[in-house]
Amino acid sequence: MIRVNLLPHRAEKRKARQLQFIILSALSVAVGVVIVGVVHAAISTQISYQERRNNYLKQEIAVLDKQIAEIKKLREQTQSLLSRKTVVEDLQSTRSDVVHLLDQMLRILPDGVYLKSLKQSENRISIVGYAQSSARVSTLMRSIEDSPWLDTPTLIEVHATTSGGKRQSEFSLNFNLTKQAVTTPAKPAQKG
Repeated sequence: MIRVNLLPHRAEKRKARQLQFIILSALSVAVGVVIVGVVHAAISTQISYQERRNNYLKQEIAVLDKQIAEIKKLREQTQSLLSRKTVVEDLQSTRSDVVHLLDQMLRILPDGVYLKSLKQSENRISIVGYAQSSARVSTLMRSIEDSPWLDTPTLIEVHATTSGGKRQSEFSLNFNLTKQAVTTPAKPAQKG
């Protein structure tokens, strides 16, 4: 005998395919949700790690900024001390200049010449004085030129004046105070 299936097999296959589609769709959504969750967790972990690193770097930068400020302060103090040291060294090196100037002025000042004022600006010396004649002023200039501590005399002006009933020449003169190198005495030759 022949068996004929009169049941709607196509409808059953359709239902089975729909059920299969729904199950696969649900599995796809579930897998998608799991993937999104894993990706989100991984990204969140990386973000929190980077935030911790950023906070650490900010703390270290703050520490370095403090150290930089201290270094700048130390450099300023060092510069201040170096400038003070330079001033003291300059004072030490030039403290004998006034002594040499006054000593040389006593040695080279000819008779009949009197100083009214003496001014020093660094190494430049300006004097104003009276002389009995212009020849004595030129003698003073030659003496300045021959001095080991003084050089470059420049006569500014000479004019005749009368003071105390005497006719004198009033003069203005500039010259330089030179630096002398310290010389060590030569050692005597040894007799062999």
